[in-house]
This record gives sequence, C-alpha cells and structure tokens, in this order.
Amino acid sequence: MNTFFIEYRDPLFSIIIFFAIIFMITFFSYWWSRYKHREDSKYLDNFLKQFCTLPSKDELKVLISSGDLSEKSWLLLASSYYKNGDYEKSIEIYNEIMIVGSSENKRDTMFLLGKTYFKAGFLERSKKVFLSILKVNPRNPQALNYLLLIYECMRDYKSALDVLEPLDELNKSIELESTYLKIMALLNSNKLKEDAKVQDLINIYKEKRQLEYIIFEYLFRVNPKLGWENLDSSKSKLLSDILWKVESKNLNLDIISQDKYLCELYSARGDIKLADSSSTFEFDVLIKLRGKANATLSFEYICKSCNQVSPFAFNRCSSCHTIGSSQVELSLSKDYYKSFEEENNSFQ
Repeated sequence: MNTFFIEYRDPLFSIIIFFAIIFMITFFSYWWSRYKHREDSKYLDNFLKQFCTLPSKDELKVLISSGDLSEKSWLLLASSYYKNGDYEKSIEIYNEIMIVGSSENKRDTMFLLGKTYFKAGFLERSKKVFLSILKVNPRNPQALNYLLLIYECMRDYKSALDVLEPLDELNKSIELESTYLKIMALLNSNKLKEDAKVQDLINIYKEKRQLEYIIFEYLFRVNPKLGWENLDSSKSKLLSDILWKVESKNLNLDIISQDKYLCELYSARGDIKLADSSSTFEFDVLIKLRGKANATLSFEYICKSCNQVSPFAFNRCSSCHTIGSSQVELSLSKDYYKSFEEENNSFQ
C-alpha cells in the first residue's frame, strides 16, 4: 500500500509540487486575462455606444467636461465624423468644445466648425463663423478662401470679388479667381441679354485665354456659330464632350475638315467620313464599327490637382476647390438614347 504514496522527503514529491504550482499559476493567469479582456471589451462597447446615436447637448457637455477624454481626442473624434460625412455629430462636438474647451484651441476649433458648416451646406452659419475669425485676425488666408467659396455658393459674386482684395495684399495669386468670378457673375446676371453675355465672354477669352471650358460650354449652347468662329483648335481635346454634344445642324464642316482631331471625333460620331482610323482608342473603335453596334462615347471628369473623379463636368473641384482643373476622360458605352428611339419606333 505504501507504494501508492510518496514521502514528502522524496525528490519526486518536490517535482510534483513544483509543476502543480506552475499549473495553478498558469490556470489562474489565463482565466484572469480572459476576465480582464472581457471587462475591457465591455468598457469599450459602452463608450462607443455613446456615439452610436447623437448625444443631447447636455450629455455631450458632461462627456467633454468630465475629462475622460482629452480635448485633442474629442477633436480627433469630430474629425473622424467629418471624414465619414456625419457632419451633425462633428458640429455638435465642435460647438461644445467652443463652450467648454480651453481658450488656447478656440481659434482652430472655430475654423474647423466653419469648415464643417460649409461642407454640410449651412452657408449662412459658416459665413458668420469665418467673419468672426476675420474680425479678430483679418489676415487669415484660409478663412478668406472659405469666405470666398461661401459667397460663390450663395451667388454673391460682388462680395466674393471684394474678398480677393485682402488676398491680393497677402501676395496671393488672384488673377484666375478674379476671371472666374467675373465670368460666373456674367453668366448668372439677369440684367444682360444672351447676345451681350456672348460678346462679353468672347472679349474675356480673347484677353485672358483662360477658362476655355466654361466659356465655350456657354457659346456652343447659345450661339454655336460664334463658338466655332472663336474656337482654338489646340483646345479641341479639352472640349471633347462639349463638341461631341453639338447638334449636327450646327456643325461647321469648313473648320472641322481642317483639324485632324475634329475629323476623327465627328467621323466616330458618324456625321462625316473624313477619317478611317484614330490614335484615340475610343474614336478608332467607333470609326471601325460605323454603326454596326449600338455604342457611343461617355465622359467622366478628373481633377488634375487632387485626382477626384466626377460623373459631371465641373469648373471648380468640389474636393480641393481648384479652378479649371477638370480633365475629360473618354469611355465607350451603350447608346441608350438610340435604343430608346428604336423601341419607340417599333411600337408605331
């Protein structure tokens, strides 16, 4: 019977005790870490639940003033909401930081608040914020730039042009901005007739040689004859989508026949047969098809400054706010308009 028991003085007994202690320590360490991990996860979940729905102003004030998170952390959280397009939460946080937060970051927070108001479309509120900033610091170029954008969105071009004066004093280049705002003011004027607008646009183009897209988009839409007469053939590629949409009855074949790119473009569209091939892939495919397939050109627009892609033409990039940075990209697509016409004819 004694063979089943180990004397406490036996070395084997000590080894068994040693491994038993190690096992107990490992066992309790494992379950303690599991417990702590579960508790930490619960704390994190509870914290994040506070932001699943927008807290009330009073709740947000308590959260910010409690000091559980630093002011910098709240600013990062607001920035995260801004990047995700949740402007309402971002605005609430910035507003409460303005009330409860320290005064040293107040100017930066105010700028971020005005920027978020602008992005969210609250133009009047954004204008008041930036005017408040400029009242204290009138030589703030970032605030001036945003104020200019706000006036432009509100179609208050006179005020926008006034903002260019202090920017000029800060040695900022304003020539392109000035020309653009004058063109926009001209196009949106209710006092001028179309003929006067067309002539003024031609004069601006001849003088500045800038912003061809916005000028010729209007000319070809309102007075195609003058559009062709003033067209610089070196700008044909820039205006590809505008030229593609010109009606067949408004084409100037004398001008088209003298320009290789225009010959390829309108041969691809099927109006003429002055080109048998093209170095532009999309034109070449359409020329080779010659109406054998229901295909046409579609366009998308890329900002050369920030590479933002848009399905619609733009004069000022909505992302980086650069003027005249739009670049037309061609692609082939099904001609849905032609398909629709064929379906209608089949029912007649």
